Amino acid sequence: MQRPSWDDYFMTIAREVATRSTCLRRHCGAVVVKDRRILATGYNGTPRNLRHCEEVGCLREQRGVASGSNHELCRGIHAEQNAVVQAALYGVAIDGAVIYSTHQPCVLCAKILINAGMSEIVYADPYPDPLSEEMLAESGVGLRRHGADGPVASQ
Repeated sequence: MQRPSWDDYFMTIAREVATRSTCLRRHCGAVVVKDRRILATGYNGTPRNLRHCEEVGCLREQRGVASGSNHELCRGIHAEQNAVVQAALYGVAIDGAVIYSTHQPCVLCAKILINAGMSEIVYADPYPDPLSEEMLAESGVGLRRHGADGPVASQ
């Protein structure tokens, strides 16, 4: 049996983390890694102590909000955001880390990841957000699609 590459290994873990998602629309997972060590994980779903969308329904569906717009109209928190929050909650320094995410980050997540000090974002599934890509490129945070050759937006 051939061992997986580090990228494959961490992306597989991000996909497993996504199985904990309580979102009715999309299951996302994220893993923050530094020096080949997992520092934090996150999946998308409602904040703690709130009822899950599985119980109360999807606010975005109820209000007819299109995918990729009005991110604030949602009970859930994104996987990347949850991973950063988990690191902060437990006092784990993530500056200079790489985040593996099942999906390309939206602009809200991109801004958080820039300020959290991520050096690179490796994602599996595209979620085109031109503003996110522009901000990541300008900030110098690398953005790379898993399995693709070379950088996607920035290096």
